[in-house]
Amino acid sequence: MADFVQKTDVKTAVRTLANPIADVAAFNTIVQSVLTANPFACVSYVSAGQTHPPVEKTKESYGAKIVYQDADAKKRGNASHSFDSVAGYNAGIPALTGVAGLNTAHNGTPVHDEPKDTFSATIKCHDPNGDIYYVILARDSVRLTSYSDDGIRTKVETWADTVAALA
Repeated sequence: MADFVQKTDVKTAVRTLANPIADVAAFNTIVQSVLTANPFACVSYVSAGQTHPPVEKTKESYGAKIVYQDADAKKRGNASHSFDSVAGYNAGIPALTGVAGLNTAHNGTPVHDEPKDTFSATIKCHDPNGDIYYVILARDSVRLTSYSDDGIRTKVETWADTVAALA
């Protein structure tokens, strides 16, 4: 019987942030800076006849937490809502907190519990060496996946060291 033989050395690295990214605006600024500045010096490529940019956002998610409180600030209920864009998140929170029926059903006043919100964006990168890897930015971490060359980790780490919110 034949043995499995390792063909690639695909790695994952994670940086857990000392403090969560402050808010969705700060998070979005970091994501947009990667997309516009291409700090990893990635290159465009062609796959299945389609040209891809050097870095591209492939997935994003924004979670909002709402707590319903009575007059004594006692928790009466809660809700979590997910959005697929910053715009949806920014529009959704006031829309949700303004629904009188929900407020009545929870017997409380809605409060956006922003410190418990979650954000993530996956950025696909094409290294000049041909590797395709992913940088997954979250509110509390940065994850580098599917890379094989340690030079890629060094590039991402060097970049992250220059972004105060990613300490």
